[in-house]
Amino acid sequence: MGKKTNKPGKGKEKTERKTAKAEDKKARRESKKLSPEDDIDAILLSIQKEEAKKKEVHVDENVPAPSPRSNCTLSINPQKDTELILYGGEFYNGSKTFVYGDLYRFDVEKMEWKLVSSPNSPPPRSAHQAVAWKNYLYIFGGEFTSPNQERFHHYKDFWMLDLKTNQWEQLNLKGCPSPRSGHRMVLYKHKIIAFGGFYDTLREVRYHNDLYIFDLDEFKWQEIKPKLGAMWPSARSGFQFFVYQDQIFLYGGYSKEVSSDKNSSEKGIVHSDMWSLDPRSWEWNKVKKSGMPPGPRAGFSMCVHKKRAMLFGGVVDMEMEGDVMMSLFLNELYGFQLDNHRWYPLELRKEKSTKDKLKKNSEKETNASDSNDKINELEAEASGIDDKDQISEYDEEAGDEESNTCEMSQHMVDMKIDDGGSIKSSAKPQQSKSKVNVQSSVSPEIVKPCGRINSCMVVGKDTLYIYGGMMEVKDREISLDDLYSLNLSKLDEWKCIIPVSESEWVEASEDEDEDDDEEDSEDEGESGSNGEETDDEDDDEEARNDNAGSLQTGDAVALIRGEGKNLRRKEKRARIEQIRANLGLSDSQRTPMPGESLRDFYRRTSLYWQMAAHEHTQHTGKELRKDGFDLAEARYRELKPLLDELAILEAEQKAEEAEGPETSSRKRGKKRT
Repeated sequence: MGKKTNKPGKGKEKTERKTAKAEDKKARRESKKLSPEDDIDAILLSIQKEEAKKKEVHVDENVPAPSPRSNCTLSINPQKDTELILYGGEFYNGSKTFVYGDLYRFDVEKMEWKLVSSPNSPPPRSAHQAVAWKNYLYIFGGEFTSPNQERFHHYKDFWMLDLKTNQWEQLNLKGCPSPRSGHRMVLYKHKIIAFGGFYDTLREVRYHNDLYIFDLDEFKWQEIKPKLGAMWPSARSGFQFFVYQDQIFLYGGYSKEVSSDKNSSEKGIVHSDMWSLDPRSWEWNKVKKSGMPPGPRAGFSMCVHKKRAMLFGGVVDMEMEGDVMMSLFLNELYGFQLDNHRWYPLELRKEKSTKDKLKKNSEKETNASDSNDKINELEAEASGIDDKDQISEYDEEAGDEESNTCEMSQHMVDMKIDDGGSIKSSAKPQQSKSKVNVQSSVSPEIVKPCGRINSCMVVGKDTLYIYGGMMEVKDREISLDDLYSLNLSKLDEWKCIIPVSESEWVEASEDEDEDDDEEDSEDEGESGSNGEETDDEDDDEEARNDNAGSLQTGDAVALIRGEGKNLRRKEKRARIEQIRANLGLSDSQRTPMPGESLRDFYRRTSLYWQMAAHEHTQHTGKELRKDGFDLAEARYRELKPLLDELAILEAEQKAEEAEGPETSSRKRGKKRT
């Protein structure tokens, strides 16, 4: 999924003008009288008065699922590993921000939500942290944002929830960390360890790299300060923090630094370093990257299962041609082996159909021998052995797989936004022009969480759970409320426990866009004397941006069968750029190149897939090579619709360029309304 935004690129004067305008707007904002939506103190006081009216704990059974949100916390009940506890979070609908203080408990076995309302509850918050220990859930920090996002309040309060009685208690203790959000907390034995975060003062954003310890037996905070000359991670927020035996690992994060130019502009930094903390000596050490680590990204999630930490999601900003920035939301899953510090991609094992299993049982020895021989022949050929019969035999098998991939592309899940701003997920099978056996050719839909940031990720009873988060479609922020699970013992398939629901989006009002409209009118006046031509160019750009966001993977099927929309040239160029960015984002070892067949893809990447397969099966020799091919085939199937769409668009673009320049379908002189 990608989002494109135009970067300021019309010269030095425009940049300086925009900077001055932003500073003036900020000054007006700070000096003007607070509106009811800006006055955070009044809002929180009102919430506190409402909380005071509550006299007893009330639990609503079997309620609807929580509303879409991100930056919430999801914890496993230490006394019941099939119960998830969700607290807080935030939701933005394009006009206002809503911050939540609700507490939900979800029974995975019964598939039921409970909504808990208690006296003396914490005020609403997001980007806080929660740690569960024994019968209690501990929450520290976070932030509250005014509905119009003009003001922020950072918390430094510390709360304890009794999971048996659902009663909250605020712990007013000395020596706690300063107000912050975006920090991280983990549990090590009987201690809570907190690090980092940020504090927004409106005038500046301060990032932290301080380390605090809370002793759960003695109920005392302690700050651990670095010794002279000791190694220490830099200040950051949004990193991940996890524990293995007597080591605490820190990975990634985000911060900003002020550049040295005369404008003193801020520059975002995406961290990709890893540190380990010894909780016995409180000494930090850098962890060297090994294996196949993920690329730098922000907003990812991590959790631990046995000897492995798992990473999911995140976003990468990629600069494209023409001063365009593409934000790509990832749904890759990586593993980090905690005993030897190796990174590797976590590829799901290929699930065999019932027909395949029956065939394998009846012709087990023959099939296994033939398959292994073909893999050996392929690798031998890659090493320089030329045997035309062997090549032909493997091409036939790869061709069959690619044919099945085309059929599977009919059943891709397509996520779109309707005219009302709601996000919907639907399966759109297309009718085939050729006669095929439906029972043998139809493949199941690919179930997989979409790319996202700031989601919740926990492990309970050998099962990984991913909930909520945020992604972007065009210029819209889409908050999610879906829940996925993955059996970590099998690693065979994702299961969608709760599908994503419709998410509202409110377009900004004219008053909110007034400043931007003024800027646009200035640019239009300076861009040229022919106002009508400028209108045409703006409309083309508008259409391109709209279309780049609305086209999804499922549209490839319609294009393949000639049923898709006729895209204008600029729209096609934008879509081509988007697909290339998506395909080029991941390591080339796990992404087919345009025009590359399954056979050629595996020849080029066989070592990679064998290493990934070894993490699952611990097989060696012929079995490992077969496992590696299965993973490569699954990845090829997943990306085949995008590859097909790219090939069609590039062919059409080449043909149109040969025909001549594009002519506008609109009459000159017609003004925009």
